[in-house]
Amino acid sequence: MKITVLAVGKIKEKFYVDAIQEYSKRLSRYCKLDIIQVADEKTAENCSEIEMDIVKKKEAGRILKHIPEEAYVITLEILGKQLDSVELANKINELGIQGISHIVFVIGGSLGLHQSVSDRADFKLSFSKMTFPHQLMRVILLEQVYRSYRIINNQPYHK
Repeated sequence: MKITVLAVGKIKEKFYVDAIQEYSKRLSRYCKLDIIQVADEKTAENCSEIEMDIVKKKEAGRILKHIPEEAYVITLEILGKQLDSVELANKINELGIQGISHIVFVIGGSLGLHQSVSDRADFKLSFSKMTFPHQLMRVILLEQVYRSYRIINNQPYHK
C-alpha cells in the first residue's frame, strides 16, 4: 500500500520534524510513505469570508494537482466521521482488500480545506471537533496510521 500525506504548509519546529521522521521510519516496514507539502497562502488576520475562500481556493489548486486520479482520498475535516483506532485500522485494511493501492490523506492549512478538495474526498475523517495546528496534525495522523498497521498485523503497541 502507498500512503501519501498531502499537507498545506511547511513544518518549522524541529520537534515536529523529528516526530514525523520517527513515524515515517516506523511505517517504512508496512507501506510506502510519501509526504508532500504544498505552500500555504499568506492570510490577513481579519480577512473577510471572500478573502478566506480565495486563500483556500489557491491552496486547493496546489493540493488537487498532487492527487492521482486512482487514489482513494481521505480528507481530515472537523465535520468528518470520527473513528476510533480499530475502526481506522479496519478502514485501511478493507481498502487494501478491495484493491485500493494508494491512499492520500489531505490536511488543509490554517483556514481548512476548500470545498473543491472536500468534494474530491472519498472519505472525510475527523480526529476531533477540536482544531489542531496542522503541523501537529501530521504527527497525530502518522501515529494513527502506524497504530493501524500494528493492529492490522496483530502486533503489540495498541492499547
